[in-house]
Amino acid sequence: MSRLAPQFADYKDRYRNIALARDAAGVLLVRFHTAGGAFVWSEESHEELGYCFAEIGADRGNRVIVITGTGDVWCDVIDFASFSLNNPAEWDHTFFDGRKLLGSLLDIEVPVISAVNGPARIHPEIPVMSDIVIASDTALFQDAPHFVGGIVPGDGAQVVWTHVLGPNKGRYFLLMGEELGAQEALARGVVGEVLPQGKVLDRALEIAAMFAGKTDLALRYSRVVLTQRYKRLMAEGLSLGLGLEALAAIDLLAGMKSEGVS
Repeated sequence: MSRLAPQFADYKDRYRNIALARDAAGVLLVRFHTAGGAFVWSEESHEELGYCFAEIGADRGNRVIVITGTGDVWCDVIDFASFSLNNPAEWDHTFFDGRKLLGSLLDIEVPVISAVNGPARIHPEIPVMSDIVIASDTALFQDAPHFVGGIVPGDGAQVVWTHVLGPNKGRYFLLMGEELGAQEALARGVVGEVLPQGKVLDRALEIAAMFAGKTDLALRYSRVVLTQRYKRLMAEGLSLGLGLEALAAIDLLAGMKSEGVS
């Protein structure tokens, strides 16, 4: 083991919005939460995810990753007030975190399994980027904070959804604010299985335990080969999407200020 690689004990309690637990087989459970309850998207969580994914990916003791939310939702609330977006330096912070988040997720070189425990309206591209996606029958997917709210569907959403759903359906999903229910998501290949809510995480952990029986090289290199195209697509589109989203958001905020909207 490299003396420079992060050790699980060093980072397992580092993040306020991410609970981490690893078993003896190297299955790492990553549970998003806010103050122990349902996960709220905020500037802090946006920053934490990228750094956490980077440490997870650099720790070779992590052999299979399972990510999930807390309670009845994956994430359906965003704390807009937590984001500071008043000048180029503040936008640069968000731009940096956005690139780091998805880049570090794709750089994890072991299988990633999502247990989508409920509605995913805020950044639903994150769970569906996993190698295996298991959804609750209460789950739904919607890109709520972007075009519906008046800004460009960036943040990698434009890459993921046109890839997962196809170019035309992906654009419809993003521009129309469509809600994609669990059964339709299954029919369209967005998720691999739909189960009652109470069984979703157990099923994800069951699959993870099965995967953990494979050799390290089979795990790592399967993930590498299966994320190659995603990495190329993100390299082409992520920064462009983030930059144009920022321009549209600045324009939207300027218009609100001119109308006296705080």
